[in-house]
Order: sequence, then structure tokens, then C-alpha cells
Amino acid sequence: MLRHIVMFRLKDMPEKADNLKKLKNAIEQLQESIPEAKSIEVGVNVNTSSAAFDLVLVSDFDDAAALDKYRVHPEHQNVLELIARVNQEIAVVDYDL
Repeated sequence: MLRHIVMFRLKDMPEKADNLKKLKNAIEQLQESIPEAKSIEVGVNVNTSSAAFDLVLVSDFDDAAALDKYRVHPEHQNVLELIARVNQEIAVVDYDL
């Protein structure tokens, strides 16, 4: 099993709160359309530290090949377009469970 963690720091703009909700919902909906994702959990940060990221994605896959299929899936590509518009910084960690 492979765990995929992504943290997002969104651009500071007036619609940041709305963008957080849109991104959270868009990522959560991937669970329905991409069978390679065994689980998807998305959390909005409550920590007010300037070092904190805004949103985290924790997802599980059978292996690296399944994660690769997820990455190129058309529904995931649509979410990447949203991410490109609203995201400032990203951090990723993949590890074996």
C-alpha cells in the first residue's frame, strides 16, 4: 500500500475561503471517479501559524502504478487546473505503508 500526502498553501486573495471549499470538494469527488484511489481524505487546516499549509490530501493506493494512473486520469487533470489557479505552494510525500 502506498500513501500519498499533498499539502497546499493557497494564494492569499479575497476569495481564498471559497477556493479552499472548492478545492476540498473537487478533490473529494475524485474518490467516486478514480477507482485506483482506495481512500481520499481532505482536511482544511485550523492552525493559524504562518508556517502552516491550508489544505491537506491524504490518499492511499495499492502501489506506485495505481498512483500513476490516478495522476493522469482526466478527472484528476481537471482538478489540477483548479490547483494551478488557486495554489501558491505545494509539498508532497509518498511512502509505503
